[in-house]
Amino acid sequence: MKVLIVDDEPAMLVAMKRMLSNMEDVDLVGSFRNAAEVLDFVRVSDVDLAFLDIKIAADDGLELARGLRSVRADLDIVFTTSHAEYAIHAYDVYPLDYMVKPISRKRLAQTINRAAGRRSPSSSDVGDHTPDRLTVRGLGCFEASSKQMGAVKWISKKSMELFAYLLVNRGRSVAKIRVLEDIFPDMPLKNAEAYLNTAVYQLRKALSLHGFKEMVISAQEQYRVDLDQAEVDFIQFEQGVEELTEINTANEAAAITLEKQFAGELFDDKSFVWADVERERLAILYDALAKRLASWLLAQQQYREAAHIARKMVSRNEFEEESNLLLLNIVGAMGDRQSLHHYYERYTQLLLRELGLQPSPLIQGLYEQYR
Repeated sequence: MKVLIVDDEPAMLVAMKRMLSNMEDVDLVGSFRNAAEVLDFVRVSDVDLAFLDIKIAADDGLELARGLRSVRADLDIVFTTSHAEYAIHAYDVYPLDYMVKPISRKRLAQTINRAAGRRSPSSSDVGDHTPDRLTVRGLGCFEASSKQMGAVKWISKKSMELFAYLLVNRGRSVAKIRVLEDIFPDMPLKNAEAYLNTAVYQLRKALSLHGFKEMVISAQEQYRVDLDQAEVDFIQFEQGVEELTEINTANEAAAITLEKQFAGELFDDKSFVWADVERERLAILYDALAKRLASWLLAQQQYREAAHIARKMVSRNEFEEESNLLLLNIVGAMGDRQSLHHYYERYTQLLLRELGLQPSPLIQGLYEQYR
């Protein structure tokens, strides 16, 4: 493993060089005291792991880390410092580790072994070239899981909310200030920034246990998720609806599967205020699909399937006339007068009790037609 060190303290450089030179499979390729020399070196040399002091004389170790990542994206970074309070600011570049000086040989060896383990494919990966993907369910709940580790265990509610927020933005970069306004709306800016850094770190840590360390990307005061590493149900649902320009015999089964995929409102059990608009938009997409599908099934005389979808639509919005009209039309076509009377009476009483209204002439006429 090719390793370099950056520190403006000569004593620290000597101590680190001495410890690293005695470690097996470690090739110390450089030691530096300023950022410019390091960047020039990395542009032309292979490096696997960099130990960076957060405070390097006149240079900023965090900015150096971002610069190194832009040159070599797969470079592992370990921050070293004498000041533990700087740790929070290192989270947005997601280091492999963070070590407070003085650093013991044992602690250093643990970090080296961890870095080496990340670069060595496990025996179970040999011959398997299918990339793993994180499975995300956002319709009716919010859950994420992987085949290897099962459900993602969120470290905090805010880290979970941040992941949901970035997913809703569908891989697009979101400015840091917008994230702060939406996720931490009532918090002073300075505190919000600290909490955001913590949430990003916690989110990446939770995902890294499942092999998705690099899924959350931050650069130039913006954040996004790499959707190539995930299968997200509400994104797949929307894509499916867009592709279903019409329902016919050939795609009927696909349309039924798509309708069933809508298991509930977006993040139904989470009160994310920023998700209200997206939640409503997806609900409108579902309602339009469900009406098209139920109407198609009615025309094909597949009454049981059509009635199931219509009842689902009515349960979502009991006052919506079009859904109630469709349900009455289906049970009427089935010749089920008992269900027809039940649904008509229920709708009539609901309108009268809640709104003081009577059913429209269209509803009344349809009921009289089938009764």
